Amino acid sequence: MPSEGESGRPRPPWRLRDVYDLLEQVRARPLMWLRSRSLRELRTLLTGYHLALCVHGAGEDFAFGPGGPFAEWLRRRFGAESSLDWGAFIERNAGGREPLDLFFDLLEEYRSEQRSG
Repeated sequence: MPSEGESGRPRPPWRLRDVYDLLEQVRARPLMWLRSRSLRELRTLLTGYHLALCVHGAGEDFAFGPGGPFAEWLRRRFGAESSLDWGAFIERNAGGREPLDLFFDLLEEYRSEQRSG
């Protein structure tokens, strides 16, 4: 799903449809959104996104909260129990890979399973 405008430029925030559109923008230009390409900063961004959903009463499903669907999927995917949030869990299980890149690969897998299941 392309999330850039016809000119190839990033889409303005008011044109994003949901958290997945935002994540596509982050994936395309991580340093525009995250100073150090860290999952901690991504988690902070998503916490703010979730807070805005709550404050404004938006009905969007949000999978990235603590213990939310994405965290539960990760635990099943890795066959591990953990009290770590999903960002720390991915960092701990990155096995030498860049954690942000691993997050986006796992996100793609998660979304694919959600669509097919």
